[in-house]
Amino acid sequence: RDTATPTDKRRAAGGTMSSGGKTEEAAAPAKRKDTGKVSFKITLTSDPNLPFRVLKVPSAAPFTAVLKFAAEEFKQSPATSAMLTNDGAGINVAQTAGTVFLKHGSELRLINRDRVGCA
Repeated sequence: RDTATPTDKRRAAGGTMSSGGKTEEAAAPAKRKDTGKVSFKITLTSDPNLPFRVLKVPSAAPFTAVLKFAAEEFKQSPATSAMLTNDGAGINVAQTAGTVFLKHGSELRLINRDRVGCA
């Protein structure tokens, strides 16, 4: 024989009792959103004056968006632009901005791909 009251059954099922006698579903635990931001200092390598921009982006942002935004800031074509480290290594854009920041640091260079390999 079941001795649990209807209120006990609701609480055991994950609901709570409100003041009106109706049940409310227990709130699911809120997932923590990654609200951190990373900052990149991006230098335009193809210009002799070496202008730079500092971009602050969410760490979860796709790096393709960072590359596109940086290229547009320098009035370059995003389709023919590439991002390099200060050591000259190319960066795979299929990562998040936070991953790139952790792997390569904050100082990056933007270059047109048509200039890659030119002397």
